[in-house]
Amino acid sequence: MKKLLIASTSTVHGKSYLEYILPELKVFFKGVDTILFVPFARPSGLTHDEYTDKVRSVFSTINIKVDGLHHYTNPIEALKKAQGIFTGGGNTFVLVNELYKRNILDTLRDVVEKGVPYFGTSAGSNITGITMMNTNDMPIVYPPSFATLGFLNFNLNPHYLDPDPNSTHMGETRETRIKEYHCFNKIPVLGLREGSWIAVEGDKITLKGKLKARLFLQGKEPVELDSGSDLSTIEYVHLI
Repeated sequence: MKKLLIASTSTVHGKSYLEYILPELKVFFKGVDTILFVPFARPSGLTHDEYTDKVRSVFSTINIKVDGLHHYTNPIEALKKAQGIFTGGGNTFVLVNELYKRNILDTLRDVVEKGVPYFGTSAGSNITGITMMNTNDMPIVYPPSFATLGFLNFNLNPHYLDPDPNSTHMGETRETRIKEYHCFNKIPVLGLREGSWIAVEGDKITLKGKLKARLFLQGKEPVELDSGSDLSTIEYVHLI
């Protein structure tokens, strides 16, 4: 049975890295001794080792060890043996390109489908949708495909921002961009605000956190969904 915790972000204002969601992670990874960290989304600022160390320092506070997937010469076997998995944020194009290049996307999907708990933030959350096409990231590399893990029946727009009525910025809003997407694509999109996350237990998908999420459907006005909403009812027939 699938078990996922899909967060909009790793860090909220006034809190340190993963601090706001650490109580949830302690429950989510209960019984897990070691998680496998996927650091491939980070193209700059931190090396894979430094990124893994950052994650390791946080998870040590809840007595969970962290191994970096980049350390394994056989990443497919490492994924198959993982007790739990965390894919961190960064650039979604870079992350997806690396998953395809290393030929591990299908294995990652398979082990999570079989019940290995999966935690994602930002780019690591983007890839749980049908495609990565609603990322906010710049396309700095070109992955072989935009198709991703398909654990959700919709796509995600993490870090979703509402228009600021006091701003003088005249550029496109997130809502405008998503509506542009729906001019050519039918896949529903969930705008996930900071500090919110999605819990998946088998076929049950639930919005969590203090804030509402904004659901976009092709040809319809966006709808605000309360925390606790059942997202399993979002309908879209697709093939992976």
